[in-house]
Amino acid sequence: MVTEKEKQEYQEYVEKITPTHSLPKNMAKAFLVGGLICVLGQMLTNWGQSLGLDEKMSGSFCSVLLVLLSTLLTALNIWPYIGKFGGAGALVPITGFANSVAAPAVEYQTEGQVFGIGAKIFTIAGPVILYGILTSWALGFCYWMWLLWTV
Repeated sequence: MVTEKEKQEYQEYVEKITPTHSLPKNMAKAFLVGGLICVLGQMLTNWGQSLGLDEKMSGSFCSVLLVLLSTLLTALNIWPYIGKFGGAGALVPITGFANSVAAPAVEYQTEGQVFGIGAKIFTIAGPVILYGILTSWALGFCYWMWLLWTV
């Protein structure tokens, strides 16, 4: 039987080891990191345009370079620190998606090309891709049905 004193000691222990988070501080860090990623993206887009690329091509240029940078930072084990500091600000943009694909590849490379990297590479990104495609298909179908009904 657990005594009242043991319950109280356990509750104090739980309060002691439970991390505390400041919502305003976390939001500010996410805004800062996400904003810096967006500023970097705009700089890359402007650079692409200064190289003579049109607006659409410079956007693709920016996306490819952001994915490459995120993948390199993941491979060098730097991105986890950025993600831990920036939270959703680092995870939501395209860089976070690139990290979610690259991180399992880095982690499971010791298990081989097929059963390590091949089998685990989409463990995090797979559901995002699946539900993104499913949702876009469903919305496209609804839009198509709406067009049929309004004509």
